[in-house]
Amino acid sequence: MDGARERLAFAIGRGRHEQGKGESHRMVALSVQVEMAGGLSWARWKRLVQEVDRLGYVGLYCCDHFLPPGQGYSDSVDIFLAFTYLADHGQRLEFGSLVCPVSFRDPVMLARKALALDNLSGGRMTLGVGAGWMEREHVTFGYELGDKPTRMARFAEALQVITLLTRHEDPVSFDGRFYHLRDAKLLPRSPRPGGPRLLVGGSGPKVTLPLAARYADAWNTGGASPATFREISRRLDELIVKVGRDPRAVRRTLMQQIVCYRSEAELGRQLQWLASGAPELRGQPPAAFRELLRRRSPNAIVGSPAEVIEQIHAFGEAGVEEIMIQRLDLDDIEGLQIIAEEVLPHV
Repeated sequence: MDGARERLAFAIGRGRHEQGKGESHRMVALSVQVEMAGGLSWARWKRLVQEVDRLGYVGLYCCDHFLPPGQGYSDSVDIFLAFTYLADHGQRLEFGSLVCPVSFRDPVMLARKALALDNLSGGRMTLGVGAGWMEREHVTFGYELGDKPTRMARFAEALQVITLLTRHEDPVSFDGRFYHLRDAKLLPRSPRPGGPRLLVGGSGPKVTLPLAARYADAWNTGGASPATFREISRRLDELIVKVGRDPRAVRRTLMQQIVCYRSEAELGRQLQWLASGAPELRGQPPAAFRELLRRRSPNAIVGSPAEVIEQIHAFGEAGVEEIMIQRLDLDDIEGLQIIAEEVLPHV
């Protein structure tokens, strides 16, 4: 019990800093996250891989969807073919899914592809998984989404199957409601002991957080304020200790929009994509775009380089170890370059 108490005390203190002389801020890694079904063509993906790597970001992450939410259709390259391209065309970038829904991705195949990509890339793959949520794509392509209890039960089993196949060298068996294994083993293995990093996305206190505590190497949530992130992370710490793990074993990550600008002109160019969903903004000054973004995403990180750095430091003090910068405009390389030049060296 003493060891558990020590681990919990460490966890609750994550991100807290004494404000003493010469103290440095907690470092926060910056990666990039794009919407797979947001019009991601092969030309755009190849350019993103090249630019994100060149600009010095830690990693490049993608959601896994066939269709955008709402209405309409758009380009959406296959996530695992995209990762194969990245793994083979770069030697540095980490990459991963944020997240793959197990409602239409079979966990055996997820484990197999994650092991293969981790092997191909020399240990840079993160397999992010979730329960699934977008009803439209399930109805369109004939996948059974199920009610919330069904989704959560299936998600729990999928995590068991994935961890059995990626973390155990010997053949494994499993009998569940949704999945079954008989003396199963996947080759080739990951170059990392324990296989590729497994990320669980979501912050539901009854199911998702307990599953992250039991299985995850990394945890991700989106759109939170520093105070909210700190509180959810503290709950996760308690759950991790409860299952006998060390809270330091679970990396804390956040998906968040960042808009950094040095002038009103740069702000206007970066937020033009908002006009596609808000025709009333066309012809309006950049300040109107900024106010709409803040209403839609109140916890988005928006401002001058100094303001953005300050906001990222606040997240770091709340325990965030990596921010996946959500990029909705897939052609806005200028916005990525501004963050890389003005913010990345200081966080």
